[in-house]
Amino acid sequence: MRQLATACEAIAGTTKKLLKTGIVADYLKSRTTDEAAVSAVFLSGRAFPAWEETTLQVGGRSLWQIVAALSGSQESQLTGAYRRHGDLGAVAGEVLPQRAGQGLGVLEVEGTFRQIAAARGPAARAAMVRDLISRATPLEAKYIIKVMTGDLRIGLKESLVEEAIARAYGGTLADVQRANMLVGDIGETVRLALKGILSAAEMRMFHPLGFMLASPIESAEEGLSYFGEAAVEDKYDGIRAQAHVADGEAKFFSRTRDEITESFPELPDALAGLPQDAILDGEIVAWEYPRDLSDTRRVVDEAASDASEQKTVNLGRARPFSVLQQRLGRKKVSDKMLREIPVAFLVFDVLYAGGELVMDRPLRERGRILDELLAAPRKSFNHRGHGGSQRRSPAQGALAFDVEREPRDPIAEASIIRAPAFRVSSPEELEELFAVAQERGNEGLMIKDLDSSYTPGKRGKSWLKMKRELATLDVVVTAVEYGHGKRVGVLSDYTFAVWQADRLVNIGKAYSGLTDDEIAEMTQWFLDHTVEDQGFRRTVEPKIVLEVAFNNMMQSDRHESGYALRFPRIVRLRPDKSAEEADTLERAREIFEKQQK
Repeated sequence: MRQLATACEAIAGTTKKLLKTGIVADYLKSRTTDEAAVSAVFLSGRAFPAWEETTLQVGGRSLWQIVAALSGSQESQLTGAYRRHGDLGAVAGEVLPQRAGQGLGVLEVEGTFRQIAAARGPAARAAMVRDLISRATPLEAKYIIKVMTGDLRIGLKESLVEEAIARAYGGTLADVQRANMLVGDIGETVRLALKGILSAAEMRMFHPLGFMLASPIESAEEGLSYFGEAAVEDKYDGIRAQAHVADGEAKFFSRTRDEITESFPELPDALAGLPQDAILDGEIVAWEYPRDLSDTRRVVDEAASDASEQKTVNLGRARPFSVLQQRLGRKKVSDKMLREIPVAFLVFDVLYAGGELVMDRPLRERGRILDELLAAPRKSFNHRGHGGSQRRSPAQGALAFDVEREPRDPIAEASIIRAPAFRVSSPEELEELFAVAQERGNEGLMIKDLDSSYTPGKRGKSWLKMKRELATLDVVVTAVEYGHGKRVGVLSDYTFAVWQADRLVNIGKAYSGLTDDEIAEMTQWFLDHTVEDQGFRRTVEPKIVLEVAFNNMMQSDRHESGYALRFPRIVRLRPDKSAEEADTLERAREIFEKQQK
């Protein structure tokens, strides 16, 4: 572990990417196969490989208390060190004492991590962590804690570790990247590279791949300026999700690569019967069904009886994100919530099908694969994965219930939609589609190059997003926090409020939008106008007004106002406005209610 920590210090000491990858490559070559594999995982900022669901379940507060106890430091000393570094690992490296006999091996640390993950109860885990940290040198402890918190903060991304693997063991970077994507384990990728068999990597289902990202555009003219042929879809205001389907089982993952299946328990059955293993990309949205559901069921049932002439029917529209938000993060979803907030999965791309990764194929070809996949006869499965009779999925843009069995409550049945795509040839047609999408309550449009491959994690010009103008509020800063990374030592995270009668109620928090010079200037102002110093956080005199933009507004008990802003960012400081001129809770409520229409 000492060699790994020393390498990390050297990596942190340079801004040159080639030098960083060279340090990693040299370190990996100096280790045994097992040590190199584990180290690659640690250097990617993880305690365990990406595909594993294993977690340490050790919170930041517990780590803080362990460092305080082992160092004998006062709370004020730790707080001061944290302000200097903005990172608990670096704090540990500064305050922990050096003692004889300290020192750990990389494999020993990895083994202890697995024991911690398997331990029952926070007390048992904390005891193991304390023992681990006490046996480490201060420098080793620094990086053990950084790995535990998932953020090395040494300017090293997993992509650079991939470059280092190619540099250390041969093989092209593309081969390393593809193998790592397929197996979801950069340690296993090291083993394959060492053996010279990167091409032998096989797809490991139920570990999420990276998502392709879109770049914003300002106008319809710009939207048609980057490529000749475009597919245009509505941009839905939901949760981007990747669905993995294999062997009668389906799981859903968010853009942060967290599994979210349990928040949407009605979705797996709707996909589990696909005729081939597949990975689908789409959006989970709250869905509004027609009031007269019986008529809708009658049409679908008749269609199902004659698949060759299947009729389709539009069963509703997407509801605002604030509705879907009530479903997020729940381990158990009640029958009442299933009925009141039904969801649909709008599928717009396929990454893997029939044992083959299809991401490199052009979008137009992936679209055909997706259409065929969803239109093919498939089995329906219950939650235990047992096969049932066959049924057909609906055609593009349609919804269908499972008509082979009478559901407990039809409105709680999930639906799968092949997201409709359109073709346009002029900015005027694009503007017209944009207006119609907004009338449907959607955010705007996605404009996609039909010849583009699917490139995970990259934000190029192959996918574009045309969104409605963000709503804005003038708000008052009530509290500030110290930042991280490049913003260590400055107050850059602002909590802000609106007026409710004669008092301010918090409505959100933002940390992006201001320049470094503006943040430095405001830091000094906030230091001079602190009402209460809480260490990491300061309540401040409510005098600074900001203009804040956001995508939409949600009802939330997180803030006193009863609302929270989605994706807030600071547009500008408003020194021309006094705090009394900031917006009111009534104005916030108006924005929220307008979104619901």
